Amino acid sequence: MIRTGATKPILLIAYSILILVPLATALLTSFKKMNDVYAGALALPKTWVFSNFTLLLFEKSLLRYFLNSVTVTAASVFFALFFASMIAYGITRLKYKQAGILFGVFMLGMVVPAQTMMVPLYSFMLKMHLTNSLAGLILVHIAVLLPICVFILTGFMRTLPEELFEAARVDGATEWSMYRSIAIPLSLPSIAITAIFSMVIVWNDLLFSLLFITNEEKKTLPLALLQFQGEYLTNYPVLFAGVLITSLPLILLYVFLQRFFISGALSGAVKG
Repeated sequence: MIRTGATKPILLIAYSILILVPLATALLTSFKKMNDVYAGALALPKTWVFSNFTLLLFEKSLLRYFLNSVTVTAASVFFALFFASMIAYGITRLKYKQAGILFGVFMLGMVVPAQTMMVPLYSFMLKMHLTNSLAGLILVHIAVLLPICVFILTGFMRTLPEELFEAARVDGATEWSMYRSIAIPLSLPSIAITAIFSMVIVWNDLLFSLLFITNEEKKTLPLALLQFQGEYLTNYPVLFAGVLITSLPLILLYVFLQRFFISGALSGAVKG
């Protein structure tokens, strides 16, 4: 009979294998020639090829697609967090009778699948002349992110001590100054978690980019990588090289925000 404590290392090892095998496959394949791909997914390249990355960066205009993704992701996450933080503050601190109804309306946005909104959303964007536009894509992502961001930030702001806000009101602080000077600084760990989660959603999005963007110059990274997948032949080395380049910003982001991520998770666990 296996003890419960002894199963934890086994589960961790199994989970690590599930993560490392696809990562190693993508890494090794990105340095292979097309003929070497079928020799084995985890086989070392016979000749290490770096031209797959140079092909992407200089001949396939990956830098332009990269900048498009950065623009869409940064703008979408910033405005979604900005509006969501104000909405969460209003729901938790202003004590309106309609606060519960407002919170419920945003929660409905999490229930409705994105696929069911495709036809009416495309019709609306077409009438507003926002298709083939990064601004239109940003607006769509803000609308999709708002329910998730409101849900996370509202749950955290409800745990903030009411005494701090009461003391600030006695000192003559306005709602805006309390939001800016108390709610936001105390909610930074939760905002960091929400930012990372939102960035992953927008950065990896293919559905809305595929739906609204057809102009070659406005494509984002996930949409641009589709050009390496054909009906009869897929250029796997170049495709996996693109996947690695696409994943690198998120990895660096997590490394730099890891302190906020861990502190936010711990504070949420303690207060929950």
